Amino acid sequence: MAWTREEVDQRLKQIMVTIHKTCRDTSIEFGDPGNLVMGANIAGFRKVADAMLDQGLV
Repeated sequence: MAWTREEVDQRLKQIMVTIHKTCRDTSIEFGDPGNLVMGANIAGFRKVADAMLDQGLV
């Protein structure tokens, strides 16, 4: 499967928008709106923890 440059750009843009929204929403949820680094760290931790739980590792 080969994508055009436009398809790659569109898919990458959507991924980046989703990541930004997740970081922003998580920072708000944890009481530090705008702290995207904190939001990214917590969201990333949650994603790994959820995967471990889903696989029965914890």
